[in-house]
Parts: sequence; C-alpha cells; structure tokens
Amino acid sequence: MHTENESTNLRNFIIIWIGQMISAMGSNMTSFAVSIWIWEITDRASSLTMLSFFSLLPAMAIALISGIVVDRCNRKLLMLLGDTVSVVATIVIVFLYLTNNLQIWHIYITAAVSRAFNELQSLAYSASLGLMVPKKHYSRASSLDFFSHYGSQILAPAFAGYLYHIIGLVGIAWIDMVTFACAITAVVLVKIPQPVTAQLQKQHFQKIAYEFIVGWHYIYTHKSLLALLITGVVFWFFHDLGGSLYTPMIMSRSGNDTLLLGSLSSAAGLGGALGALVVSTWGGPRRHIQGFLWGIVGAGISKTFFGLANTNLMWIGAQFCSSFHFPLNGSSENAIWLTKVPTCFQGRVLAARSLLLQLFSAIAYLIAGPVADKIFEPAMKPHGQLAWLFGSIFGVDKGAGWRMLYVMCSLCMLLVGVFGFHVRLLQDIDKQQ
Repeated sequence: MHTENESTNLRNFIIIWIGQMISAMGSNMTSFAVSIWIWEITDRASSLTMLSFFSLLPAMAIALISGIVVDRCNRKLLMLLGDTVSVVATIVIVFLYLTNNLQIWHIYITAAVSRAFNELQSLAYSASLGLMVPKKHYSRASSLDFFSHYGSQILAPAFAGYLYHIIGLVGIAWIDMVTFACAITAVVLVKIPQPVTAQLQKQHFQKIAYEFIVGWHYIYTHKSLLALLITGVVFWFFHDLGGSLYTPMIMSRSGNDTLLLGSLSSAAGLGGALGALVVSTWGGPRRHIQGFLWGIVGAGISKTFFGLANTNLMWIGAQFCSSFHFPLNGSSENAIWLTKVPTCFQGRVLAARSLLLQLFSAIAYLIAGPVADKIFEPAMKPHGQLAWLFGSIFGVDKGAGWRMLYVMCSLCMLLVGVFGFHVRLLQDIDKQQ
C-alpha cells in the first residue's frame, strides 16, 4: 500500500510539474516582452531594475505570514489562487495596452500583485514536494523543477524576441493566458497531500506571533542551516545586483537586437535544462553541500567571462555554462532543506528563508539602477574617473559601466563559493541529523 501511495504521489507531482513547465513558458515570454517594451520607452537600466524591486515588496509582506498559511491552509487552493491572480494581472495589462493607457507604473503594480500571490503558490508547491516525493528522490525532483524553469527559457525568449515585432505585447500576453490555463487544469486534476500532525491541529491562529518566529527560530538553532542561509543570501545578492543589468547591458551593446537577447536567454535555458537533466539522471552528489558550492563557483566563473566577453558567440557560450551550474546548486540546496527540516515545519522555515532572500534581492534591485546609471556609467565615459584604468577592459562607450559592475558582482559570487569550502559549519551539514 505504501509503495502504491508513493507511485500515486509521484504521478501527481509529474502532472503538476508539466503544467508548471508549460505555464513558465508563457510567463517567460511575457516577462521578456514587457522588458523590451520598458526598455524601448525609457532606455534606462533603472526602469528595469525598479520593476524587479516593486515586484518583490508585496512578496516580502506576504512572506511574513506565508509559512503559517501554507502549513495550515489547503495547498491546492493556494496554487490555484496564484495562477488565477496571474491570469487576471495579464488581462489587466492587455486591456490597458489596447486602450492606449498602459504606463510603466501599471506594469509595476500588476507585477507586484502577481508576485505576491505567486509567493504563496511557490511555497505551497515547494512544501508539498516533501510529501509527494520520497526523500531519496528530493534532489532529482528539485532538478526537475530547474529543468522546467530553464527548459521554458530555451524557446520562450527566442519566440518572444521574434514574435514581439509581429504580434506585439498583446499577442504574447494571450499566449501566456493559454499556458496559465494548462497549469490550472493540472492542479485541478490531482490530489495534493496536506501535513496532518497533532501539533498543527492543536495550534490556533491566535498564536500568530509564535507561529511567525518558529521558522526563524528553527534556522537560528541549527547553525549549519543558518550558515547555509547566509551563504545563499550573499550569493543571490550579488547575483541579482549584477543580473539586473543584464538586459540593458546587452541591448546597449547590440543596438537593441531583441533576437540576440532572445538567443542568449535560450542559450541560458538550454544550459540550465541540460544541467537539470544531468542532475536528475545522476541524482546529485552524495554530499549535497559540495554540489551547492561547486554550483556557485561554476556560475561565478561563467558570469565573469560573460561580462568580459565581446562577441555574440562568447556571450552565448558563457550564458550556457552559467545556467548549467544552477540546477546543481539549487537542487543540492533544496535537498538539504527538505532533508533537515521536518515536514510539519517546512512551510514556515522555507518562508523565513524566502523572506530573507527576497529582502536582500530587493535591496540589490533598488541600488543596482542608480549605482549603475549615476556612478559607474559616468565614471566609464571618456575622461571619466575610472576610464583611464579600466577603459581598455570594458571600453568607454555606453554600457561600459554596467559591464564593469556586472563583472565585479560575478567575481564576488565566485569568492562566496570558494570561501564556503573553508566554513566548517557548511562542510558538516550533511553529517548532521
């Protein structure tokens, strides 16, 4: 009977995973098209980085209670709610665009609302994975999620870059809505298990203050998990600080070539999908912390090379190699969290982790645009303060300052991974029960 239940849960996980992969395809196309639209009307890196910043603000507010909600409420309904709100947000954008009323602040608001509910959906999905997939397959299941994420990037950006000039933002948004319908259908068709424990049954929402600190307390009292969280936060801070400059950096150096931008995103998707396939087939390293840190090191090296590259072929190769390492990093980290945290606490612990990651990502997005546009770009113009020293490496044309900041962030990512191999708390995390 136990084996039969495992098979049913695995089948349900695969159905949901397929729906999410299809939905991710449409979401990536829309995100790509929206980024191009914003760049065309502003020509500023700050406008794109602020989109990421505003989308994170309500998500952080939701994260304060999302762990409590996910551990108590019907996870299936939460996933359906997240997809439904995303559809409504897309419809609002289409309506405003067709009536010639769409402005950047509309994009910011709809992205913020959609991201807030996606936070609940994503956490409900992640927490359910621990109940649907046997522990021995955690790393493989996580790698399938990365395959879904990166697999959608193989075709989505290339299609969006090509279709943007044919069917425009509205046409791509309609495609997105169709893919959302597939995700919603997949969730409706399957049963998603709920954690049922005596502890949860006895607790009440009146203890919300206690509930809120449970996740934080669990991480703080498990020092290896705290070290893992801090390492991840620092890594993603530098990743997002540099990554937020990716689109303006490429667009400025390619003459607004949307096909090149789409090709680079597709190369990243192909690398990530292949990396996820390798990890899924392999099962990941025996010591998950090694996979986590080597993924960081590989990504840091690849992104440094990307920032220094000067040709399309070098950019494509670097993007492929960079994304190839993220499934190893992410699936190894997820396997650690799912293994070390009891299922009845996973919602609150993962929510605490998500909140801290999003907080530092929001800071990165908030400062990236102003720092790039007002400090590094002027400093790397002809006769700028840094041009005489770094001009031979990054040039002195538009986007040189963005490239310099991108490379600095990539080197910091590399140092985070290298330093992690010398932290005893991290190295002992796989040994602890």
